[in-house]
Amino acid sequence: MQFIDQAEIEVVAGNGGDGIVAFRREKYVPAGGPAGGNGGRGGSVILNAIEHLQTLLDFKYAHCFRAENGGRGGPNNRTGKNGSDRIIEVPCGTVVYNADTGEMLGDLVQPRQMLCVAKGGKGGLGNRHFLSNHNRAPEHALPGLPGEQLRLRLELKLLAEVGIIGLPNAGKSTLISALSAARPKIANYPFTTLIPNLGVVRKPTGDGTVFADIPGLIAGAHQGIGLGHDFLRHIERTRLLLHLIDITAADPIADYQTIQQELQAYGRELPERPQILALNKVDAVDQDMIEEVSTYLNQLTQVPVFSISAVAKIGLDALLSKIWQSLDQLSVADCSKTTVNLPQSTVKV
Repeated sequence: MQFIDQAEIEVVAGNGGDGIVAFRREKYVPAGGPAGGNGGRGGSVILNAIEHLQTLLDFKYAHCFRAENGGRGGPNNRTGKNGSDRIIEVPCGTVVYNADTGEMLGDLVQPRQMLCVAKGGKGGLGNRHFLSNHNRAPEHALPGLPGEQLRLRLELKLLAEVGIIGLPNAGKSTLISALSAARPKIANYPFTTLIPNLGVVRKPTGDGTVFADIPGLIAGAHQGIGLGHDFLRHIERTRLLLHLIDITAADPIADYQTIQQELQAYGRELPERPQILALNKVDAVDQDMIEEVSTYLNQLTQVPVFSISAVAKIGLDALLSKIWQSLDQLSVADCSKTTVNLPQSTVKV
């Protein structure tokens, strides 16, 4: 399946139906009066977040979405039929922008969350509406109002709790395949991963946590160099970053600093995102090298540094234990932020 995370579409809401001019013509009703009905409401265009979708591929081939127009009013004060709404299914995590102004219209995160992006036009009034003491036989009605029409830019930001980042060939795809049932393409050359890969890793409690393997970042990714600039937005959704460093590289410390500089340049709170550091491919170097790099990184970052091998499955249990602990701490912190301290009531005796 092709991974498409950006798309532009046009949405056109339905026009409201016209009101009509009509008069009662029943037998034995000599002064029937006006009886023109109102037009029906035009259908709206609504986006609906669906959990099982993971790409915007459908919008590669369909670019214009129209809702149904409202029906014309009828005689005997009959209101025209309302136009049917057009429901467009999008993946959870889709951010909706006005393509012309750049204004963000909504962020669809929760399953079945809906967003009305184009409102249908209101139906026109029939001549019955204009009956008054001064005008007992109005002969005019109003046309329906046009529905809204605009261009949208859709951006998909994957929903994952843990984002695996690192330079190309750091072993991110191998790690996610070792931790989950995901089977991404793996090869011994840079830029093997061309799209983000998602994998569900089971906690000891049985709950599933989504890990995202973000395609390799390189120096200048925030400026559009390499592949990473296309996928930096996906890291914004993650609560925790797992920074994977290839210890067999020429300069692992410089590799670490390169990724940190890209996160700093990209901004959007990514530099403050909690991180866990892991030296990968430790089965290919001697212990002295591991201790030297680990000690330096620990002094530089003041966070624990884990030594793992995704291929040999060394150190993965300790790494996962730290990830679960960190996620639990973040959950507690999130709950404390949302706690409202109510003022104590004073009771007069």
